[in-house]
Amino acid sequence: MRFPLRTFQLVLLVLLAAAAPRLCAQGPPFQTDDPVPVDFKHYEFYVFGGMDGTPVAIGSSGPAFEFNWGALPRLQIHAILPWGESAPLNSKVYDPAGQGPSAFGLADMELGAKIAFIKESKHVPQIGSFTMLELPTGDATRGLGVGKVWYKLPLWLQKNAGKWTFDGGGGYAVVPQTGYSNYAYTGWLVKREFSKRLEAGTEIFAHGAEGQAAAQTQSSAMADLGIYYHFKNPDHQLLAAYGHSVAGQTENYAYLGLYWTWGKGDKPAAESSLLRSPAAGF
Repeated sequence: MRFPLRTFQLVLLVLLAAAAPRLCAQGPPFQTDDPVPVDFKHYEFYVFGGMDGTPVAIGSSGPAFEFNWGALPRLQIHAILPWGESAPLNSKVYDPAGQGPSAFGLADMELGAKIAFIKESKHVPQIGSFTMLELPTGDATRGLGVGKVWYKLPLWLQKNAGKWTFDGGGGYAVVPQTGYSNYAYTGWLVKREFSKRLEAGTEIFAHGAEGQAAAQTQSSAMADLGIYYHFKNPDHQLLAAYGHSVAGQTENYAYLGLYWTWGKGDKPAAESSLLRSPAAGF
């Protein structure tokens, strides 16, 4: 029996409305993000690598470095500095995106600000935005960047119930560059804590066609699985995920990273997010 995406989203919304509050965050290693900023005066740091591949090209990131800062209550400042590889598969079906030599180097840098508008309560999910812009630090002529500043404008929500966490939402990407298209995206995620050391989750993430210059020339919906492994020091974690398309263009997604958090105060810093970009596949 097939389970339609709209039905899946409706079930999640019902769960979100009924769940009891407990603040927790998502983000890496998943593509679905969350509305929970890093706690005030806390910091996060990730070292990670990943890939996103279609029949057009394989885009990989690594080494890549992510830093998040709880600059103010309910405000997180975010930055990613990635190196990556663009590997066209040289299929004549996809031209020009699927043609050309492979290239490795600095990719487009990412800056963002996450703001929590509504805090989670008994009957209301946490709601917030995570506006981001991609800076053209990569060489677009070698497929390592878009060549212009572009933006992602999402809205995310989260609800917690005991050991379960539910995230969902979506947004719109504005890519003002020849060969690229503006596109919508949405993600819905369920995560469970199995022990003090292990958490696991699954998500459905979908996006529209991103343009003939991108690897994601057509829309796609992916099903991803991911884990968090907490080391003896709970502020250190290993994160991993893998996913494959279930509808639309064939697409693979993978992520592997190490995470550290530190800061002042009693509350631990929240986990943060991973973005996708037309250039690097995230």
